[in-house]
Amino acid sequence: MSGTDNSRKKLSWREPAFIALETLRTHKLRSFLTLLGVILSVATLIVVVSMIKGTNTYISDRIGNFGANVFLVTQYPFFSNREEFVKLQRRNRPITWENYEFLRANLTYSKAAAFVLNRGSGIAKYQNLDLENVLIRGVTGPMAELDTVEVAAGRNISDADNEHRSEVAFIGTDLVNRFFLGVDPLGKSIYLDSKPYMVVGVAKEIGSTLGQSQDTFVYIPAETYRKVYGTQQSANIRVQAKGPQWVSLAEDEVRMLMRAYRHIAPGEEDNFAIVEPSAFLGLWETLTSTLATSAVAIVSIFVVIGGIVIMNIMLASVTERTREIGVRKSLGATRRDIMMQFVIEASVMSTAGGAIGVLLAIGISLAISSLTSFPTTIPIFAIILALGVSTLVGLFFGVYPARKAAKLDPIEALRFET
Repeated sequence: MSGTDNSRKKLSWREPAFIALETLRTHKLRSFLTLLGVILSVATLIVVVSMIKGTNTYISDRIGNFGANVFLVTQYPFFSNREEFVKLQRRNRPITWENYEFLRANLTYSKAAAFVLNRGSGIAKYQNLDLENVLIRGVTGPMAELDTVEVAAGRNISDADNEHRSEVAFIGTDLVNRFFLGVDPLGKSIYLDSKPYMVVGVAKEIGSTLGQSQDTFVYIPAETYRKVYGTQQSANIRVQAKGPQWVSLAEDEVRMLMRAYRHIAPGEEDNFAIVEPSAFLGLWETLTSTLATSAVAIVSIFVVIGGIVIMNIMLASVTERTREIGVRKSLGATRRDIMMQFVIEASVMSTAGGAIGVLLAIGISLAISSLTSFPTTIPIFAIILALGVSTLVGLFFGVYPARKAAKLDPIEALRFET
């Protein structure tokens, strides 16, 4: 007896599923229009998640990664609104060369510190070629150890370069590809804002972030930078603790030394900032969470629309198959059997729409990644979630048509004429 019940259960699940799939195959256009809302909602969800996940991973690995056990001393922390920035402008003072020398001479929990200046709109030239919007960065020797940028050929900027204010440059791959295709760049001279610099090293390629290349840069000695561009610009200081267990102690020491050097009284706020990678990543995650919330709102609209369409189609199906329902009931089918049939059909249709949405999202994500260099990563949980949501949509919006079918009187159903 139990074997018969089990076979009936299997049949009760298989038959409606096959009917739903056959309906999708037979009425392709109607099926596509029926499932369009589910397809769009699933595709939107997965594409947005893949973009956020890919970007978060890239930001964490490349931009938010200052280096092992490294933190920054800067004029301003990361801020989120204009009012906060105006307040910081009044209070915070530039980070100077003298601040760097004082820290370097007195640090005990840190093994290295580097002075870094940035100029983001330089023009690089070589012979009759030029490249605009080049990031020119003035650095001291320890930057070679603290930076995440690796050397592909030659060397990075050294302490000796700073001591002699040498006119040398360590360049990114965009400059190599622009000026030195098929030519060894080492020993060649390029011009930065009309000043000549000899190339002593080439960096490994970094790639792009949000479509913006990260390889359009030149490092020159910080002392040379100060000689060419002046000494008034605020810098940042990279500090590397002796190890992960020393990071908090190193930060406290830097804060104490900076406050002492600047004669900040007890109880007064710092007029500088100490920035950890977690602070940057926290700000970035706040921004992406806003994007995710907006995406969920859009997806919810598509889900509701898709569910309503599926419910209407299932109601129409109940009307079309009224005589079939009457025949099944006259042969012994129970209300539960009829209800299960239509709920399963709605769920299979919705799940099929979810599967199509997943495939569409994968294609869109791959296209975005290959055409725009925007990092995308599709996590497995997003696919499982999307398919789960699409199935639940079918279950939820299929209940009403299923109940309506289950309540039909078999005699009246057999008399029904379409």
